[in-house]
Amino acid sequence: MKHEQKHNPPMKYGMAIDLDKCTGCGACMVACMSENNVPFKKDESNKLDSITWIRVFKLTNGKSYPDTDICYLPRPCQHCEGHGGHSPCVSVCPATATDYSVETGIVSQIYTRCFGCRYCMAACPYHARYFNWWDPVWPEGMEKYLSPNVSPRMRGVVEKCSFCFHRYQQAKNEAYLNGESRVSEDAYQTACTQACPAGAIVFGDLNNPEHQVHQIVRPDPKNGNKSRNPRAFRLLERTGTNTKVYYLSSREWVRRAGDNYLAHEKTGQVSKPHH
Repeated sequence: MKHEQKHNPPMKYGMAIDLDKCTGCGACMVACMSENNVPFKKDESNKLDSITWIRVFKLTNGKSYPDTDICYLPRPCQHCEGHGGHSPCVSVCPATATDYSVETGIVSQIYTRCFGCRYCMAACPYHARYFNWWDPVWPEGMEKYLSPNVSPRMRGVVEKCSFCFHRYQQAKNEAYLNGESRVSEDAYQTACTQACPAGAIVFGDLNNPEHQVHQIVRPDPKNGNKSRNPRAFRLLERTGTNTKVYYLSSREWVRRAGDNYLAHEKTGQVSKPHH
C-alpha cells in the first residue's frame, strides 16, 4: 500500500495543567509508575533515593489562617526545548544518552547509553531526573503485571518522564497502517492525563490548532512560545528553557511562585542588581 507523503509541520507535544483544578490526589503519580514500570522500595520515606517521574508538590501562600491558600503542582519532566533544541540536560550529556526529538519535541532518555555520570541531573533546573541507586526488586508475583512496552531500568542509570513515548510509537504505527499522515489527538495520550479525575491535565500537540492543549495555551512562537493565555505560566520561565509544560491558575501568588519571583518583584519584571 502506498501512502501519500504530506509535509506537515513538526509536532511539539506538551501539557497544560490547571492548578486550580488539581486536588493533589496523586492519581497521576500512581498511573505513571504503573504505566512505566517505575521501581519502588518497601520503605519510601527516604526521598533522596526514591524515584517518581511525576511528583506533586504542595505550595502555600505563606499566610496564616484564615488567609491561608494551598495549591498542588504536579511536576513531570518539562521537556525543555531551550534554543533550537539545546535542552539543559541534552547539552551536557557526554554519552548522548538523552536527546531532543525534532519530530515530537520530546526529550528522550536512552538507558543503554547512560553510564550514570549524572551531569543531566545537575543541569536540570526542575529536578525531574532520578538516578537508580539500586536494582528494582518487584514483590513476588508483581512482575507479571509489568508493562511489556517499557523496559525496566537497571542500577546506575538516570531515568525520567518520557511523555509515555511508547504510546506515541504505537499510535504512529496504527496511523501508518490506517493510511493517516498524522497521529490523532485521542490516539496518543499520557497515562497521567487519562488518570486525572479532575481533568486538570490536558495533553496534545502544541503546534496543532485543532488540539485542545493548543487552544488552551495559544503559544506565541514570536515571543519564545510564551502563552497568550493570561492564566498560563511556565516554571522558571526566566531561565529560557522554553518548556512544553504550561500551568494555569487564576491566583496571582501561584503564578509568581511558579517563576520564583522575589517578594518585592512584580510579575513579568526581572529585578536589577544593586550596586
